[in-house]
Amino acid sequence: MKRLLAVAFIVLVLGAAGAASWWYLHDGRLTRFGEATFGAGTRVVEIPAGTNPKGVAKLLADRRVVADADLMYAWLKRQKLGPKLRAGEYEFVGPLTPGQVAEKIVSGQVKLYRFTVPEGLRVDEILPLLAGTELGLDLGKLKQLAATPAFVRKTGTPADGLEGFLFPDTYSFPKGATAEQVLTKMVSRTLEELRQSPRKAGVNLDWLQTVTLASIIEKETGASELDQRAHISCVFHNRLRENWRLDTDPTVIYAMLLLRGQYSKNLTRRDLETPHPYNTYRNEGLPPGPIASPGVAALHAALNPIDCPDFFFVSRNDGTSVFCPDTKCHNAAVEKFQRRSQK
Repeated sequence: MKRLLAVAFIVLVLGAAGAASWWYLHDGRLTRFGEATFGAGTRVVEIPAGTNPKGVAKLLADRRVVADADLMYAWLKRQKLGPKLRAGEYEFVGPLTPGQVAEKIVSGQVKLYRFTVPEGLRVDEILPLLAGTELGLDLGKLKQLAATPAFVRKTGTPADGLEGFLFPDTYSFPKGATAEQVLTKMVSRTLEELRQSPRKAGVNLDWLQTVTLASIIEKETGASELDQRAHISCVFHNRLRENWRLDTDPTVIYAMLLLRGQYSKNLTRRDLETPHPYNTYRNEGLPPGPIASPGVAALHAALNPIDCPDFFFVSRNDGTSVFCPDTKCHNAAVEKFQRRSQK
């Protein structure tokens, strides 16, 4: 009896070892690291919703992610992963084991498409940029959504248009992301920054006013120094408090764009005198809305101006400005940095 038990035990051990060896060898056949045609470079596999495990295995084999569809299917069954496989577009780089391949699909590590929106762009500049990404978004659809107040409000934007609220940042989306999803995500980033930004005591701007002022600050300076933005913010806050006109060129440029449908940085005396809600040379206070999408530094500056006595600033033509508390200082700065540079 003992002898029979010993024999049975040996058979079981050998059987288990044989099974393990079989799977080890077949896992090797699935990867075949030595094959020049297998596991080289980057392969992208799209798994449609509802694809069964056998179909997933075939798709992987067809794209040379694994070497054998039947063996991969058997491996998935052995690991009981069929119900856990998730649809999507997946990217595989170099030779991978069956476990590594399956882990990516089970965990939903889909291929992401990245794009970057720079600071200071208008909606009419951002939408073509989005349409030009690999996501394949339709420009007409983007424009339609951006011009639909019901959709705009649904995103959380406190206005009837998206101007200023498409946050400049780097984004990642999977294939199949819709125009609605992309625009909503970009607006949510702006709202997130507004919620998280500190606010200086006494600054009572609402969100629309904050983004509007931040957009003007963004267009007024190309300097990377945060104190330049906060100083420009101080000038505008001082003017708003004293009910002065903001007298800022970027708002007039925006007004002329709305009037003429054509962008130009070359302002004329006639432009400055043209009546328009966005012309801050004619109207007191902030314009009705943003003129571009401000970055986080400009948003923070709008809510956190430094303390200063200044009501004027003049560009040095290098992205920075000279700040002045009175017209005498301002006129001298204009003579030094503007009129002389034009001679």
